[in-house]
Amino acid sequence: MAKVERFAFHVPSLEELAGVLQKGLKENFADAQVSVVDCPDLTQEPFNFPAKGICGKPRIADVGGVPYLIPVAQKDKVYDLNTVAKDIELPGAFILGAGAVSSKILGVNAELIPIVQTKSEKNPAVNGSYVAQINPADKGCLLEKYSSKYTDCEFGLLANLYASEGQPGKVIEVKANGRTGELNFVSCLRQILEKQYGEKPVGMGGTFIIQKGKAKIHIMPPEFSACPLNTDEDVNNWLKFFEMKAPLICQPVIVSRDPGFDLRVEHTHCFSHHGEGGHYHQDTSPDSVQYLGYFLPAELLFRIDRPQETHLIGRD
Repeated sequence: MAKVERFAFHVPSLEELAGVLQKGLKENFADAQVSVVDCPDLTQEPFNFPAKGICGKPRIADVGGVPYLIPVAQKDKVYDLNTVAKDIELPGAFILGAGAVSSKILGVNAELIPIVQTKSEKNPAVNGSYVAQINPADKGCLLEKYSSKYTDCEFGLLANLYASEGQPGKVIEVKANGRTGELNFVSCLRQILEKQYGEKPVGMGGTFIIQKGKAKIHIMPPEFSACPLNTDEDVNNWLKFFEMKAPLICQPVIVSRDPGFDLRVEHTHCFSHHGEGGHYHQDTSPDSVQYLGYFLPAELLFRIDRPQETHLIGRD
């Protein structure tokens, strides 16, 4: 059994959060509008998720961690999203986020874009996840639906997950166009929250679309590094970077400040319907970029199988 640690986030009202985010986003984007709305039906285009919404007992799980990937991959670190749902006290949870595949299942290393309605007493799991890997044929991006080849809900090494009952309800809608600052969209949101709430950590997750523009995305190579990756430079030389085009559907997990659990405070993976996806870094077309997102603050944090030996390399 993996060790599970639990923490209660500070949970501002949606109205308060909307005001805080609107004010902060205007420092990094030419135009920003934040409001409280009904969550759109996420079973529809362009999301096509297995659940209608992101509401109901929202919580965040940080499972494993980068120290299990680098400097040397610990391939025995394998987890199951159905087990995670039980660990976070929400069996049947709808889970979104960013993680790594189980190399034991796939035979290679790759990016996982988890989108899973976990199994409950009544229903089997519905796995809508995507895998982004390096295409052996042309070294480009190969994006596939996980369920097209596999029937499990496993992942490996690390994942940052936003979980809820998958219900409709009120959420925060964020529209941001024309990036004027240096920060990417997710870093901007997180730093606004940290600046406002300081020692009271706020967690947030959901989904956003890069509607226009292009973005810098990485995909891990299929082979784990033979040499230990000891610096951020080593990691960046190992990763494969791409410029990918909108629309990209992104699943962010954000914690304003680490309350002492060795968290990855922001982590976002994306997929598309045109064969591109992976780990989001930044838009590369600041003048034309358009973001549209739906978010909810999490009530609880669950830290699962925290690495005993840690470092801060490769957290970008």
